[in-house]
Amino acid sequence: MLLILKPLLVYFLAGLCEIGGGYLMWQWLKADRPSWMGAAGAILLLLYGWVATWQLTSFGKTYAVYGGIFIVMSIAWAWYFDGFRPDRFDIIGGIVCFVGIGIILFWPRS
Repeated sequence: MLLILKPLLVYFLAGLCEIGGGYLMWQWLKADRPSWMGAAGAILLLLYGWVATWQLTSFGKTYAVYGGIFIVMSIAWAWYFDGFRPDRFDIIGGIVCFVGIGIILFWPRS
């Protein structure tokens, strides 16, 4: 079970760093928020690059899987923080991404 949970937790942490960092940068540059938000966003984006290296898979596989994680987390972030209401197509797309993540990351290889 740890073989499944550990990479997913690292992907989740990387997602929080990238999406949170991007969001803070967005708030600073587009919503005229204080400059400390931009600085905090930049630090989170740097942390994202570091956290992603904790994965045991290759760079290509790590970023392919993370792409799906990023899509789903972005929809959830927008729903929670920006009041975006995902429609059924957003939900279906997120499920498709999760299926793809499972295949790429966990499907048995011979």
